[in-house]
Order: sequence, then C-alpha cells, then structure tokens
Amino acid sequence: MSKVKLEGYILVPDFDLESVAEELQNHIRLTREEEGCLVFEVSQDNADLNRFYVYEEFTNQDTFELHQQRVKDSKLRNISSNVERHYKISSIE
Repeated sequence: MSKVKLEGYILVPDFDLESVAEELQNHIRLTREEEGCLVFEVSQDNADLNRFYVYEEFTNQDTFELHQQRVKDSKLRNISSNVERHYKISSIE
C-alpha cells in the first residue's frame, strides 16, 4: 500500500490569525499522536505571517482518511472556516 502525502499551504485572514495559530499547536500534537502519521509539519512563513506551509505523510489511504475525519470534527476546523486551503494530495512509495 502506498503512503499518502499532502503538501501545500493555508492562508489565514488577519482576523483569525491569532486563534488559528494558537490552535495549530494543539492540532499538530494531536495529529502526530495519530496511528499512521509519519510526518506532520506546519510552519509559518517569515515574510507573510498569514501563510502556513503544511506537509503531511500517512502510512496509507485509510490512516489519511481517519485523520481527515478527525479534523472535520476538530476545534481547528471550527475556527478556521475562513482559511483558504491550497493542497496537493498524492501517493508515494
């Protein structure tokens, strides 16, 4: 089974920046604890503080989908409804 990789960035509006940045720390911790999570990195752009780069790897499609399901019901999803998401999802060997 192939690993799943997600990479890209999010753009956070000014009015949500503080709450999203704060909750991201919890989200990163919870995601790294998930079974099947191999890599989960989020970094804020130094030049554009509204841009956060995202890189994820999961062991397979099933574990990736479980992660996506957890995120749908998370606090981060609730406070980030105005965030623009720019992701590319692919399989890797």
